[in-house]
Amino acid sequence: MKIALIGYGKMGKMIEQIALSRGHQIVSIIDVDNQEDFESEAFASADVAIEFTSPTAAYGNYLKAFAKNVKVVSGSTGWMDEHGDDVRRLCSEGGQTLFWASNFSIGVAIFAAVNKYLARIMDGFPQYDVEMEEVHHIHKLDAPSGTAITLAEDIVSQLNRKSRWVKGTLLTPDGSLIGNGSHASDELPVSSIRRGEVPGIHTVSYDSEADRITITHDAHSRKGFALGAVLAAEYTAQHSGLLTTSDLFQF
Repeated sequence: MKIALIGYGKMGKMIEQIALSRGHQIVSIIDVDNQEDFESEAFASADVAIEFTSPTAAYGNYLKAFAKNVKVVSGSTGWMDEHGDDVRRLCSEGGQTLFWASNFSIGVAIFAAVNKYLARIMDGFPQYDVEMEEVHHIHKLDAPSGTAITLAEDIVSQLNRKSRWVKGTLLTPDGSLIGNGSHASDELPVSSIRRGEVPGIHTVSYDSEADRITITHDAHSRKGFALGAVLAAEYTAQHSGLLTTSDLFQF
């Protein structure tokens, strides 16, 4: 399979290593300093482009790839509110293909399935209140993380006593605490911590007077995310439309 990489930071380099080890070919690498390569024959020859950039750049990257009829796998977050409807239209009516996920880790996909199932169970036990915390490295721009938002939305979809998720507190790299964590009883607070080079920790807790039930996914490195992105690219090369991890992993 011919793969183009959009974004060549730590994640892009790790994806490159894994893709090559699985017998794929990297035909184009595009970063901030060679945007003109979107117009190259090499980029247009790709079966799939794997995109890991920033919330502000992602949507524009999709459009440039779609203009060349190149399918896209993307882990960029933060663009959905403003551009989600347009991307869905491009995939449903415009014949384009995007595999998007807030997290490509196989472990996170399993964790998400457990999270949703647990929330379904806990809907019958109103004495438990639920909260979430996510921890990431100091370079991460968005808070809460896209993965945390996805997990929170899954909980809200299963718990009748919760109508929406809200931002909890944010502990910044310099130790400042933003927000006070206050929320209404029908809201699910999602708190964030930014420290060191943490790849990602997501924790969901159900607390009652009697006890606490907690599930956690703790990533040791970015390798799991990179492998999942390559697996998604392999899947995307054979499928079309708006795809996500629920298509790739059938739990």
